Amino acid sequence: MTDDLLALRGAFDFQIAGCRLLGSTFSAAVLTIIIDDIEAGGPFAGLAEAWAGLDVRGLMEAAAPLRPLGGLHYLTLRGAAPGLAAQYPAARAEPDLAALKAEVIATARSHADVLADFAARPPQTNEVRRSLCLVGGFLTVARETGLPLRCLEIGASAGLNLNWDRYRYDLGPLGAWGDAASPVILDGDWQGEAPPFDVAARVAERFGCDQAPVDLADPDRALRLQAYIWADQPDRLARLRAAIAVARDHPPPVETADAGAWSLRMTPPKAGMATVLYHSVVWSYLPPDTRAQVGQAIRLAGDAARPDRPFAWLRMEPNMADPNAGMELTLTLWPGGGEQGLARVHPHGAKVLWLGA
Repeated sequence: MTDDLLALRGAFDFQIAGCRLLGSTFSAAVLTIIIDDIEAGGPFAGLAEAWAGLDVRGLMEAAAPLRPLGGLHYLTLRGAAPGLAAQYPAARAEPDLAALKAEVIATARSHADVLADFAARPPQTNEVRRSLCLVGGFLTVARETGLPLRCLEIGASAGLNLNWDRYRYDLGPLGAWGDAASPVILDGDWQGEAPPFDVAARVAERFGCDQAPVDLADPDRALRLQAYIWADQPDRLARLRAAIAVARDHPPPVETADAGAWSLRMTPPKAGMATVLYHSVVWSYLPPDTRAQVGQAIRLAGDAARPDRPFAWLRMEPNMADPNAGMELTLTLWPGGGEQGLARVHPHGAKVLWLGA
């Protein structure tokens, strides 16, 4: 087996384990079919050329295994592969693994162009449920500053989490916050005290950036975004579709830009607003130079912050010192630069252990 194939097997095995851990056994099964076919020299083998020379870490950073997985789901959502769609969770509760394998392989032969296109493009995701933890950070900033918020998101994708204040947050006996008429209802396995739902936060400005923003006015781009939701998690897909509907009524402004240069331009604090730079599961994907620029922007904005123009850095990211610790929601607020670990979070936002401010 070549070094490229060994690396690819390692990356797929890692992603397969991740899918199982996050409750998507169907995605794990499809990924197993794909990597086995690549090793056998089948129709998926040609896709591997797009990732030649990458080691396991590089393949995971490129989300290589998720690319053909998204391509197959896209074909079922578009109605272009009815045989495959008949084996997907939307059509049957339990897969027939032999029939699923046959349809996956047949689809790779008949739609090689579409799958090659997916293999060549980084996946675009926009996990709306991450706002379930982010809202606690925004409300904490609003409570501590008493000012309307100026929200700046890097790696915003379609900008769905820029509309966080247009969603409904329902924690049952712990309370609720947000638009009671919103089609997007965010709940989950919440542990700990409630976030500061007694705060009436107001968004004065909102802006985002992404290297390749998703234009939701384009039906095909919107469908591609849905395709990266794992097919056996229909609640995530329904939530995404509801958020897309909100975004079409309230289009979030997402600029095509590098996060570093954009942050340097956008983060200087404004009087009468609390500027919040935020991101979720973005940091490790930024190139080193971009990460350094964002860090410089944060330092400059922190130095320029005053009580009438505070600056906050809110992030939901992996604990880099302890990969087994999962995602953490952290807030740093200037003036002062005090850092607060607010929560520990499931990668898709489904579970939140709220630690409080």
